[in-house]
Amino acid sequence: MEASSGRIRRAGLLEERTGLLEEEEALLDTVRRWADEKLRPRVARMDREALMPRDLVDELFALGLMGIQIPDRHDGGGGSVFMSALAIAELARVDPAVAVCVDVQNVLVNTALIRWGSPAQQEQYLPRLARDLVGAYALTESESGSDAFALRARARRDGGDYVLDGRKIRTTNAREAGVFVVFANASPEHGVYGISAFLVPRDAPGLAVGPNEEKLGIRASSTCEVRFDGVRVPRDHMLGEEGDGYDIAVDTLNIGRIGIGAQMTGLATGALDAAVEYAQERRQFGQSIAAFQGVQFPLAQVATEIEAARLLVYDAARLADGGARVPELLSRCAMAKYFASQVAERAAAQAVRTFGGNGFSTAYPVEKFYRDAMIGQIYEGTSNILLRTIAGRMLETGRSRTTGGGRK
Repeated sequence: MEASSGRIRRAGLLEERTGLLEEEEALLDTVRRWADEKLRPRVARMDREALMPRDLVDELFALGLMGIQIPDRHDGGGGSVFMSALAIAELARVDPAVAVCVDVQNVLVNTALIRWGSPAQQEQYLPRLARDLVGAYALTESESGSDAFALRARARRDGGDYVLDGRKIRTTNAREAGVFVVFANASPEHGVYGISAFLVPRDAPGLAVGPNEEKLGIRASSTCEVRFDGVRVPRDHMLGEEGDGYDIAVDTLNIGRIGIGAQMTGLATGALDAAVEYAQERRQFGQSIAAFQGVQFPLAQVATEIEAARLLVYDAARLADGGARVPELLSRCAMAKYFASQVAERAAAQAVRTFGGNGFSTAYPVEKFYRDAMIGQIYEGTSNILLRTIAGRMLETGRSRTTGGGRK
């Protein structure tokens, strides 16, 4: 399909967009319009109540945003990782909490099934994941954070089934989820290569979802403990083969870093939009504060960094869509997520400073962007873990078993 050039006006800035396909432009316009008209009026209340209403999730499904990468034959959008990144960034420009819900669904859960699911598993789950079923990705445990594969959850063989025991923490989308991608070790003597991945429905006996965790930011996004107490899982609900869990996690978490990079880039854009609009409207000393270089220059620096972060995310997404897998994607995805999360914090902080005293008030949107930005350098690999990954690939020190987690 022919590439097109779009012109997007935001907060007085005119940007050129080249290289987007027609369907990518259409998705961008659809998500932007919905986010501005339907989502924005609900953001403050959702944040206060730490709740994402089910009717809003249903709207995400109706728009096709929960099944962007699911093939047409399974009733999905037949889209790409790049299109998921576009949608996540546009949602994060208004509410990063909603963006991370869409991120986990598309970039982790759906990707795991598309890349690793059997035909029967895909037929069973993908149409519903595109239509009305929320998925969650259960990896992180209390003893595993940056060392994401130090798992204590066990999968014991019992006849033709596996029996899962353990607990997962900080599982995004757990409150809304109807199916969980769960990682547990079936052969501890083999270390990380004994880890397997399972598809576990929410109503499985012995599975319990704990209360939503109170958080600093992205409060409307649910984050819960999930317990597995003798949960029986049929063998045909295992993703891939026994012992494939490590490779499945590394594969999907790399794509996940593209999603977080997109979320952080969108957050930074939303914070900059708000700061530019406020600077043009706020008057001091008889003129708009946008007339002062002390306001102009920091915002110009932030705008430049956002564009650089956006291009890193775009590049990683295009590589993923082009068929690149681990290890080719390791450093690219790590760079995109690392830099975008740094930019998001700087952009949000500068927005608060631009607003002055008003930036410290919940009556204005930038304090929420600041709170939401804090998670960017923590989940999906801390900044130090990402630097270790980048350095390892750069110096050809080989594959590291430490990939980082935190939100799964």
